[in-house]
Amino acid sequence: MNRNQMKRPIKNFRVKELAVLLSIGCAAVLAVNAAPTTRSDETGTPRSAFALPSTSKEGRDPFFPDSTRPYETVAVANPRATDITALVLRGFSGSMGQRLVIINNHTFATGDEGDVITPLGRIHLSCIEIKTNSVVIEVGGQRRELFNLNKP
Repeated sequence: MNRNQMKRPIKNFRVKELAVLLSIGCAAVLAVNAAPTTRSDETGTPRSAFALPSTSKEGRDPFFPDSTRPYETVAVANPRATDITALVLRGFSGSMGQRLVIINNHTFATGDEGDVITPLGRIHLSCIEIKTNSVVIEVGGQRRELFNLNKP
């Protein structure tokens, strides 16, 4: 046998092997795509739930095992934190198309939410509407209007 005759059977074998592997791969892809997708909610399998431990004997945080944060009691909200007398409308900025308002050195646009630092503590507010010389805010579920005391 010469060299060309010896290479042909090996070459044919590799082509056949490649064809078989390709057909198996295509069949696997088709089987995966044809399988119906189900969610755990539809199958009725239980979902995992986590109960926050109240003492260190009940459990601990796996990421911060020495932390005492899970066992601390929830702080009662400061009733003075909803007192808007500490909120001061400092001024306006931005163009007429995109008005901004400055409340206690914190800038808000219409629809923005954020915490404002006051001498009484942090107050979380939402900027509802910016008017010509005032702004309508929402604090603790109640809407209030702050007026600009620095009129030009």
